Amino acid sequence: MCGLAGILTDRLPPAGVIGRMCDSLQHRGPDDGRTWTDEDAGVAIGFRRLAILDLSDAGCQPMHSPCGRYVLVFNGEIYNHLELRSTLARQGKHTAAADCTAWRGHSDTETLLACVNAWGVEAALERLVGMFAFGLWDRRDRRLWLARDRFGEKPLYYGWVGGAFVFASELVAFRQYPEFANPIDRDVLALYTRHSCVPAPYSIYRHIYKLEPGCVMRVSGEAAAHPPAGALHAPARARGISTERYWSFLDVVRQGIANPLRDERDAADRLEHVLSEAVRLQSVADVPLGAFLSGGIDSSLIVALMQAQSTRRVRTLSIGFADAQFDEAPYAKAIARHLGTDHAELYVSVDQARDVIPRLPAIYSEPFADSSQIPTYLVSMIARRSVTVALSGDGGDELFGGYRRYVWTRRVWDGVRRIPRPLRRRVGTTLQRMPTSGWERVAVAVPMLPRLGDRAHHLGTTLVRATSVDHLYALLLADWGSEDGIVCGARPLPVPADLTMGTLAVPEPEHRMMMRDTMSYLPDVILHKVDRAAMAVSLETRIPFLDHRVAELAWRMPLRMKIAGGLGKRVTRTLLDRYVPPALVTRPKRGFGIPVGSWLRGPLRDWAEQLLDPSRLRSGGFFDAARVRAAWAQHLSGHRDLHQQLWTVLMFEQWRQHAGADNGPNA
Repeated sequence: MCGLAGILTDRLPPAGVIGRMCDSLQHRGPDDGRTWTDEDAGVAIGFRRLAILDLSDAGCQPMHSPCGRYVLVFNGEIYNHLELRSTLARQGKHTAAADCTAWRGHSDTETLLACVNAWGVEAALERLVGMFAFGLWDRRDRRLWLARDRFGEKPLYYGWVGGAFVFASELVAFRQYPEFANPIDRDVLALYTRHSCVPAPYSIYRHIYKLEPGCVMRVSGEAAAHPPAGALHAPARARGISTERYWSFLDVVRQGIANPLRDERDAADRLEHVLSEAVRLQSVADVPLGAFLSGGIDSSLIVALMQAQSTRRVRTLSIGFADAQFDEAPYAKAIARHLGTDHAELYVSVDQARDVIPRLPAIYSEPFADSSQIPTYLVSMIARRSVTVALSGDGGDELFGGYRRYVWTRRVWDGVRRIPRPLRRRVGTTLQRMPTSGWERVAVAVPMLPRLGDRAHHLGTTLVRATSVDHLYALLLADWGSEDGIVCGARPLPVPADLTMGTLAVPEPEHRMMMRDTMSYLPDVILHKVDRAAMAVSLETRIPFLDHRVAELAWRMPLRMKIAGGLGKRVTRTLLDRYVPPALVTRPKRGFGIPVGSWLRGPLRDWAEQLLDPSRLRSGGFFDAARVRAAWAQHLSGHRDLHQQLWTVLMFEQWRQHAGADNGPNA
């Protein structure tokens, strides 16, 4: 993968700044770094390269089109780029690819430029199969184009800094701009405390945003000449900017529901074909390639399809922990042995995992509080020792109903919806009274529900508020509650996924939950986590489940093909049975996590105490210090497991310290 940055201004771009912005992204692209400036147009763009396809100089960026009109910086992979070259040749848009003089090299970046030149930006985007974010400068029309892939695998931030329009792969690049003084946005901080992430289109800084997945943006010089004033939470309305969706997940949902598959075996056959094709395309690289293998259904299926198509043993990698509650390495090893892969595993000590924590603010250049970020970084670090590209099984849970919460949220709502509110309040109070230790003793008899105490306490606080199963789901996903957050002076902001709930004719609540997660949780948490962790060690990750054709097929499958008998992923289980004995993968699903709750009461207590010091919280001016301290006391007592709520505050405070973002009271 790579890193990119750019500046559009109505005056001369500051000398040397684009180079410093790109240097801050060197971890994303350690192999090469170059910049290009057009002083007359007020444009500067730069690139850090992790060479994956075409390792020669012919693949270097910024890349210019042969006609001289376009200059491109492109982060990602276009998996069907050879097919696109053939299409260009058939249409007479380019000399046949078989003629070695027709192309300077064999990079997909050069293919993208040819597609834009032949069909235009929007039409080219519709033909791409891949993951990407790019900035394209049109020298003739003096227009900047920004685009992001359909699901948001690759990041792209944009916004205004010191009177200039700036874009980059990560926020750290924005802080290199000499006039950077963008304050923390309190309203967005409140969203962060509820979701453990900063959801698109927002960023933690005012006037800086994320381009949403599946979108393309046109930016004229007017945007740089007229930066917004005051708080602007609808950046598409800014002067000189227009944004469109070239691909809509909501349209995929509509079309899938209107054209359902009827036969389950046929659905499994179709999935095998389209997923195998995605794996084939994503297994092309000019550098060592492997796959993450956790031993779960999704990663096992991806590896099985890789090995079925390969004449060599596929390299697989897994991570193990001494704590059996979090260790899936033995399951992964058994799958690898059955499939015949070249498997490597590394057991990580508690000390190694804890040592990652001080690095998190640099890895995630805006606040991010999913604690599985730690093992994700560690497995990426281990993988990078032997491969440069790794395929993963992410996306399968959201598309095929893999999360347990899809089942038990529906069951809980069916059980409580007819209960009068006063009685619900009493039930909720009862759930909260039993300490975490008591619930964990119950959990011994209910192994399908790990962290039972945390779930029961959280449920107890939401039962009274919930007005529908969709509302209950939203409340259960909110760390600090969606109505009474802990951020001082914050106003409520909408999240795009929230706005779509209930607007489509999706009869099953489980499907609505999956739709919501695909639009928000997947890009804002899962893909954000994986991209930053992998890029911190210069590892490219690829996700076959997020080939958009797989998603389109998934939404043609009725719910009964995904969730049945209280278990999700029915169709992917059926498909995996063709490659792996069911006994090797039949077990309760585990999250990719670590025991943060107990660490905060033990080896991380001193670190947490420093960040949660009452005077520090009050001087920062962001959080209700009394509520945070009360939660901390409850957690330390063992009555509640509030590690997730506390982790959001801890990660923000550590990030604020690292970024020098101490502009609290006036932000």
